[in-house]
Amino acid sequence: MDFLDWVRGPLLALSLFVFVTGVAWRLLALWRLPHLSAPGAPERQPFGTGAAMRAAFTRMVPRGGFHPSATLVTVNPYVFHIGLAVVVFGYAPHIAFVHRLTGLSWPAFPDAVMYAAAAATIMSLLMALMFRLTDPVLKRISTADDWITWVITFLPLVTGMAVIGDPSSTILARDHVIYRDPLAVHLLTLELLLIWFPFGKLMHAFLVLPARMQLATFFGRRGVRS
Repeated sequence: MDFLDWVRGPLLALSLFVFVTGVAWRLLALWRLPHLSAPGAPERQPFGTGAAMRAAFTRMVPRGGFHPSATLVTVNPYVFHIGLAVVVFGYAPHIAFVHRLTGLSWPAFPDAVMYAAAAATIMSLLMALMFRLTDPVLKRISTADDWITWVITFLPLVTGMAVIGDPSSTILARDHVIYRDPLAVHLLTLELLLIWFPFGKLMHAFLVLPARMQLATFFGRRGVRS
């Protein structure tokens, strides 16, 4: 058993166990928090679950009127999240990987789309790092979680691009792996991300909608128009 076999076998199983268990533990811990009645006047401004969900989705696009200098800071997260989704869920070898684990599959994007999305995602991450290093406020409020999360997210993208040497159709047609060590490193960075996921800010992937709904409810009960 070589390095790739260890990464694809026991280490992958361990990282998936930590990911699933950690996410479930975080969600259960939040669900068990005591429910406190929100202050305000709900009888004057009814605001239920449907209104909260509608506000959470419709307000994902920022309103106009912001200073033009904030445009890049506003657009960059959209580029990152959309690009990352295309890379993770649209690349044919990634879909084949998910299919081996779960039996699920779906159509893949063309390789050119994936390459463009990967490049845009990497540039977006570098741009976010520049903002965090140069903006006095962001630099002051940044914690170890921010820096670790950035590195953990960046590594799979870079190592994944390093593995690509052939079209995805050629890679999937092979019955064996040619670049075993680079693939092992790429998978290892993915496993590090899975292990860190429940304990860092990456957990916002599961919490962003409930958090936005809670904020919408908080303002809605005070009569703020959403």
